[in-house]
Amino acid sequence: MHNQEQELFARCASGFEQTLAQELKNLSIKRVRPLRGGVAFFGSMADAYKACLWSRVATRIQLVLVRVGARNANELYHGTLGFAWENHLGVGSTISVEAHGSNAELRNTKFVALKVKDAICDRMRSARGVRPNIDARHPDFAVNVAVHEQRATIYLNLSGESLHRREYREDGVQTEAPLKETLAAGILLLAKWPETFRSGGCFADPMCGSGTLAIEAALMASNTAPGLLRTRWGFEGWLKHDKTLWSSVLEQAQAQVEYPTGPAAIVAGDIDPNAVSISKSNAERAGVDMWIRFYTNDASRLKRHMRGLGGDRASFGLMATNPPYGMRLLSSAELPQTYLSLATAAEGLGDGWNLCVITPDAGIDATLGRTPAWTTPCLNGPISTWIRMYSLGDSPSSITVTSLDGKQAKVPFAEPNSAQFASRLRKNARDRVRWARKEHIGSFRTYDTDLPDYPLSIDVYHGKVEGHSKELLRIQETRRPKSVDVQQAQRRLADAANIASAIFGIPREDAFVLPHDPDSNKTSKGMPGLAIRIEDNGLAFDIDPLATSVGLPLCMREVRAAAGKLASSRRVAALFASSTPCLAAALANGAKEGVLIDASKGQLAKGRECLTINGISSKRYKTACMDIRSWTQREQKAGHTYDLILCTPPTWLPKKDAGSAEWDLRQEYADLLRTCARILAKNGIVLFAYAASGLDLNMHVKKLSSLHVEDISKSIVPHDFERSREKPRCFLVK
Repeated sequence: MHNQEQELFARCASGFEQTLAQELKNLSIKRVRPLRGGVAFFGSMADAYKACLWSRVATRIQLVLVRVGARNANELYHGTLGFAWENHLGVGSTISVEAHGSNAELRNTKFVALKVKDAICDRMRSARGVRPNIDARHPDFAVNVAVHEQRATIYLNLSGESLHRREYREDGVQTEAPLKETLAAGILLLAKWPETFRSGGCFADPMCGSGTLAIEAALMASNTAPGLLRTRWGFEGWLKHDKTLWSSVLEQAQAQVEYPTGPAAIVAGDIDPNAVSISKSNAERAGVDMWIRFYTNDASRLKRHMRGLGGDRASFGLMATNPPYGMRLLSSAELPQTYLSLATAAEGLGDGWNLCVITPDAGIDATLGRTPAWTTPCLNGPISTWIRMYSLGDSPSSITVTSLDGKQAKVPFAEPNSAQFASRLRKNARDRVRWARKEHIGSFRTYDTDLPDYPLSIDVYHGKVEGHSKELLRIQETRRPKSVDVQQAQRRLADAANIASAIFGIPREDAFVLPHDPDSNKTSKGMPGLAIRIEDNGLAFDIDPLATSVGLPLCMREVRAAAGKLASSRRVAALFASSTPCLAAALANGAKEGVLIDASKGQLAKGRECLTINGISSKRYKTACMDIRSWTQREQKAGHTYDLILCTPPTWLPKKDAGSAEWDLRQEYADLLRTCARILAKNGIVLFAYAASGLDLNMHVKKLSSLHVEDISKSIVPHDFERSREKPRCFLVK
């Protein structure tokens, strides 16, 4: 069996199939065929062992044992039972079975694995009189099953644990979310690090984390097989394992390891000393610490740590890094500084260097002032990312931007139309700031999809953060045309943030960016504790600039003022927590008493906090945690009426009950007004307002024949929203 050709399959992360295929060809394996999720190949057992030991990007090497029919569970069981498992599995060996894939009859992978396990155990009990035990974590014999259409392929997992486990990491001692070794190696191979090193180049990672990229780069430079450190393999419990052949393959690999003959050719650093300490320990266990110079410093200081690197080699090379991102960091104030440090590091390198970055955010191009030569999509854990490759031979693109106070700054950009955007935004900003000062308005909109290529809204917030005066920018992508790909949209958004920051003279970390979210009408995503306290018509509000819906739409500024004017000596009901700002205006301007109703306890708590901030005593209002319809019915039965009902609802209203669909404002807000009318006093008024585009109450006036509806929308549109798609609509209903 060891001399004859075997059928094998090497698994890898999506996007690295061609890289893996080339790896196998470099091992002199002939019949190689890239497929989705891996590479099929044929070879001897020596080839199989070499693939296990030498592949840097494969996650698993599997040997095809048998293919069986899988039209149903019975056929799968009997096909598996008919295979001579006693020729492969020793007495007393433990097994595990994993399955993936499905068909019309076999839809549950756990059930498939169970049927195959039962068949193997029944066969072994019949042949040897003893059933094998199950060990899901460290089995002697690991079986993988792949179901496709009406067939199942059953493999022996030769590698055992995933091949990304090189065993140079210490269990439980790592930085947050370290890069998998196989992914790091794939990045380096795509970026052609081995070729760069052979040509005399160096390697740098100024955000090394646990050192994975630097260590994998050193393993390649030293021609060290990545599996040499592993102490356990999946084939060791296989009866047909050839220990002599495996020892020969190991000895050949050990003999090929090279050692540096001069200064280190690899430099790796991190701002976190603990991360650097972990990296050093990992490199020592990997046996490549002599190849790497470690340092502790910010990434922007990379150049000073390059002195003497590799002797004369540092004139060109590869900088590759996995900057911190995570989904939290992507929307936080830390991200701009992270990118700026990386850009500074890149600028300190020579023209012969390339930069390779893995990130989910194409907006990094804007800070670098470069567009990548190529990108490759991949997964880093659960996060969809891109590997981005840049040539540092060309100067980064930048424009000179003059701020509102006359200071000039050079701003990098990635999209060619950004200069036009900068010109338009500065003109808008100059006029809008002048107007805001005249009207004593601290928070306002300064840009609203003025250019079709930049469908954004940009709001300025002036207030206090933790008692200190602060100005923030909130930059939200309002839509994303299908003709614009994700990467281009992210670059434009990042360009806009950098330019807006320079024009307003607001630090980039205080310019908060919200990419387009197709579900933004249903969700509110923010970060706990991040808030700026602003003033609006003499009232104070805490705004989370990272929330999809900030809770205080600037376009409703005049609606809140109207609520205050209508409120004198009236009994006021505010429907939905989103009406809290209007209720605050009403209570601050002489309303007799108020009540706030919402089905969410959390939203009511935010409403009470808002009223407390404005010095409104809880004795002056009540709250009711109820569905609006249920509360209205209760009030109607009790004979309670209200002089002023404030209703500025969200686009999507709460469910009527646990089993019903959401109440869509676009379809049912006439019903909502009829609900309000049931508890309206004889001379009472409903102030009904919304900012959602595409809604028109006038279309439904016929449904409200018993009510008098007055459209006052034209009188309540603020100056900074006159050309906006978010133009508010407001109606008085009696």
